[in-house]
Amino acid sequence: MRERMRRWLTFERRLRLCFYLMGSPLIALVWWWLHTQGADESIVWLVLAVAAGAWAFMASSLMEQITRPLQTLANVIAALREDDYSFRARGASRSDAMGDLAFEINALASGLQAQRAGSLEAMALLERVLNSMQSPVLAFDPEGRLKLINEAAEQMLRVEAKNALGLPAETFDLAYLIKASDDDLFSLGEGQQAARWIVKRASFRLSGVPHSLIVLSDVSSALREEERLAWARLIRVLAHEINNSLAPIKSIAESLRIRVPREIPGENGSDFSRGLEVIESRAESLNRFLQAYRQLMGLPAPTLAPVSLSPLMQRVVQLETRLTVKMLPSDDIILWLDTDQIQQALINLLRNAAEAALGPDTGHDGVPCVEIGWKATPHEVVITILDNGPGLTNESNLFVPFYTTKPSGTGIGLVLAQQIVQAHRGSIELRNRNDGQGGCRAELRIPLISSAGSPGSGLPASAAV
Repeated sequence: MRERMRRWLTFERRLRLCFYLMGSPLIALVWWWLHTQGADESIVWLVLAVAAGAWAFMASSLMEQITRPLQTLANVIAALREDDYSFRARGASRSDAMGDLAFEINALASGLQAQRAGSLEAMALLERVLNSMQSPVLAFDPEGRLKLINEAAEQMLRVEAKNALGLPAETFDLAYLIKASDDDLFSLGEGQQAARWIVKRASFRLSGVPHSLIVLSDVSSALREEERLAWARLIRVLAHEINNSLAPIKSIAESLRIRVPREIPGENGSDFSRGLEVIESRAESLNRFLQAYRQLMGLPAPTLAPVSLSPLMQRVVQLETRLTVKMLPSDDIILWLDTDQIQQALINLLRNAAEAALGPDTGHDGVPCVEIGWKATPHEVVITILDNGPGLTNESNLFVPFYTTKPSGTGIGLVLAQQIVQAHRGSIELRNRNDGQGGCRAELRIPLISSAGSPGSGLPASAAV
């Protein structure tokens, strides 16, 4: 009962009741005065009714003067709660209590509006910084759902933020990242071009809930460069040590071969001379072999210039004379390349394809086939070379120097092609064909923006200036 009475007697009702009760002594005083004056009863009731009405009107006016500013202030506070900071209370001043209250609420609204504007600007700046970063940035909630992703991470995962946010990490094969520690290595992709990332992580709270912030740094290029430098140091040491032995061996063999006919006549002398000639020839071959590797590790930086891709391909195809290379229909494109280096890389890839197609272990019906073509994507040009040879048996060692499956191979061709393309900020990938035919598929990818910042516009050659 008491609780119901309390809910019924609101602030306004209590205030109105208080005003009415304050007027009751005045009504009683009027009644007493009229009664002592001997006024007629009808006049007494009329005067009392007029006095009660006047008092009720005055009480209502006072109520309006009190409740209207309070209602206005309530509306302003409600707007602030709804993140609308445009409302202000009137009559804000330091002259009275209600004015002080309105002034403070207006000051609060202005402060919150400024804070919101600053927060929006900070969020816009943060989003701008995140999207301009080349390192992928991701954030996950405690359940492992993706809550933040920048443009670099979108490109890495090949997704759009609007479709990826809220999905679990397992959807992108990133469950490992949730438990990864600082400086852990993380691999994404398969084959020769699998990307290697180093993990940096931190924690933050959003709406009181802890989240994991993960930043990935691509170390693939650094690792490849370290690998290249390691091979260069190894080859330099080997070349120095072996040359120190090959030079005197070749010189001694040559001297002995000249002296043998005089000192060992007859058939024995001839056999001895041929043996020395073999030693001399092999020493010379080993020397050329080492020099080739030294040149490989000293590849100069590319000199970029605008190049029409179609004529370049035609020149490369004409250099392969052992079979007819079929050029697939492709639009001509202008790229910024080092013509000599890219041509050498394509020659090496075409030579490998031709040797595979002409080899004895092929599965075709005696008709070797090599095809070359290209297509442009929004960010790169993909040059594809197809053959119908036996395919690849060991993909992991394709770009390892010294490794070759050919009896007369040196293991230089693919390594040289890879270094040339990487110097153009591109990539090479070799894999077995999956189009229902046997053989190998080589893909050479060259970005439309060169390492020097010159635009490879990807426009048709007729549109280039």
